[in-house]
Amino acid sequence: MSLADGEHEVVEPSLVGGRDATVIPRRSRPTELHTDRPHSARMYDYYLGGKTNYPADREAAEQVLATFPSAGITARQNRAFLSRATRHLAQAGVEQFLDVGAGIPTSPNLHEVAQSVTPRARVVYADNDPIVLAHARALLASSPEGATAYVEADLRRPVDILASQELADTLDLSRPVGLSLLAVLHFVPDADDPTAIVRELVDALPAGSYLMLSHATADFVPAETTHRNTEVYQGRGIPFQARGRAQVAALVPDAMEIIDPGVTPVHRWRPDTQTADYSDAEISTYGLVARKR
Repeated sequence: MSLADGEHEVVEPSLVGGRDATVIPRRSRPTELHTDRPHSARMYDYYLGGKTNYPADREAAEQVLATFPSAGITARQNRAFLSRATRHLAQAGVEQFLDVGAGIPTSPNLHEVAQSVTPRARVVYADNDPIVLAHARALLASSPEGATAYVEADLRRPVDILASQELADTLDLSRPVGLSLLAVLHFVPDADDPTAIVRELVDALPAGSYLMLSHATADFVPAETTHRNTEVYQGRGIPFQARGRAQVAALVPDAMEIIDPGVTPVHRWRPDTQTADYSDAEISTYGLVARKR
């Protein structure tokens, strides 16, 4: 049975493990995955060693790997940063999270990390990639005490995320929220004003909320490497813009304060005993956590 535009499929709590029914957006038209051309989320999945990718994604990813062989290490260290930062926020008392640009599910997902610390944590994932929607159930296996939801929306239109019924049903925006923007803003060029996008999302959150952000940088590699990798993405219709440390810091709204250790390569952000000592050039991704005053 097809549903009209704007209708939703309701998944019973017994199917997702949460106490609340979870709503997954459904389309009336068949999902078009466009597997004949690469997609950044599927390329990232390939870097991680995943299987949710197609020949076009693998071909483009291999071109990146030819000039930046540590792309897989970078992707894994970004996921490790997600785990450490989410755990830090959960231990600080944050029980609600909004993950924008969630990407293809890769365990441990944000809700798995948060609910391992706070079982009642509530998480909303947002993405506009049809293949992420196709795998949304993997993002909805909540703990019995918590809840998860999925919003099909574009990062470049924060209002669609903030005004969604799924978010309203899952998060209480009068209480602190951990906003996750990991490895997504380098796909937003200056022309789309990523600073304004972040500000609009943060403005909707109360004091005591946090921002987790990671972003590709060209600070540690030869200019030719960045140029060739940018060409791989842009030549296939994928916007890509690496940014320097000061530019990444400038994405953080004035209402927030970046906490220690500041803007640093992701593998150096509060590393644990399992964090390998990679060079900054191998990672080439900044990470930060900021708190709203």
